[in-house]
Amino acid sequence: MPSELPYLASYKNLEKLFRNIASAKRPDSFTTRFLADTLGLKSAGDRPLIALLKTLGFLDASGKPTAEYDALKNPARAALAIGAGVRRAYAPLFASNEKAYALSPEELRGLIAQVAGTDEGMTKRIAFTLGALLKLAKFGEAPKLEEETGEDSGTKDETGDDQQQQRGRLRPEFHYNIQIHLPANGTEDTYINIFEAVRKVFR
Repeated sequence: MPSELPYLASYKNLEKLFRNIASAKRPDSFTTRFLADTLGLKSAGDRPLIALLKTLGFLDASGKPTAEYDALKNPARAALAIGAGVRRAYAPLFASNEKAYALSPEELRGLIAQVAGTDEGMTKRIAFTLGALLKLAKFGEAPKLEEETGEDSGTKDETGDDQQQQRGRLRPEFHYNIQIHLPANGTEDTYINIFEAVRKVFR
């Protein structure tokens, strides 16, 4: 069954939309007034951008910004957030080809026509909208913050193994190699007493 894919009649202001979102205060609700007065997108042709933001997962059904919207305000995460939004909005494409973002324009149009069953005109509208989004997006795992991952200290222990420590959350690991030399002429009681002594030390 053909899948419906989002598109814009005018996608020329997509870059401006995300750039201004990054610099503007997070709204309680993303309205047409906020789009026009705060983000400077006043044309009636810009209003469908709100619906697209919902489809991308940056706004909920009522227009309230989501956690994904907050990532748009972080320069280190914005492109990856857009990439994740594209995966959500164009899920049928990525289900058919997980590397859809890397296709040539001609290959992308072919995939769209295959998945959506659209005619040439609609295929182009979808492809042009998606292409504009792909220019702003990055795909892959989001980089984790230093507080989450820490940094590799690059030091080695005596066995040559890397020692990992997390900034602010040091988690040292100690490994003990214990050698016990038992007397060859010892009795069973001697051995029991030796192991009992060792057990008490490391209790």
